[in-house]
Amino acid sequence: MHRILRNGILAGILAFACTQAFAGTIVIMSAKSPVKSLTKADVAALYLGKTSSVPGGGSAKLYDLAETNPGREKFYLGATGKSASQVKSVWSRLVFSGRVLPPHEVANDAAVVKAVAADPAAVGYIDSSALDGSVKPVFKLP
Repeated sequence: MHRILRNGILAGILAFACTQAFAGTIVIMSAKSPVKSLTKADVAALYLGKTSSVPGGGSAKLYDLAETNPGREKFYLGATGKSASQVKSVWSRLVFSGRVLPPHEVANDAAVVKAVAADPAAVGYIDSSALDGSVKPVFKLP
């Protein structure tokens, strides 16, 4: 009995570890968007305010996770090479200049999926485990 219980617990731990190892941050767009994929340079340019459009898709509406969400820091380090606070500073300067508006901040992955699914011009990022058929991945962080 103890052996079966121990093996079951070990199997559960391994399954959880494997799931976590394969989960990653992805950039998403609406399933209705004509954009097929973005490059890391495209994503960095969008989220650093260097451009407001996606290749072949026109002007983009950006969505960002809340500052308290750990996925935000992971995304910015992977996509731009900058910390979330450094990116916030970049956006503060851009907003002050009156040139652009910062990404729309939402609470969690589910809120990003909902907002992006409703707008073919929207771009957001989520943990890949939150992906559903209403959105499509256009870039996966390494």
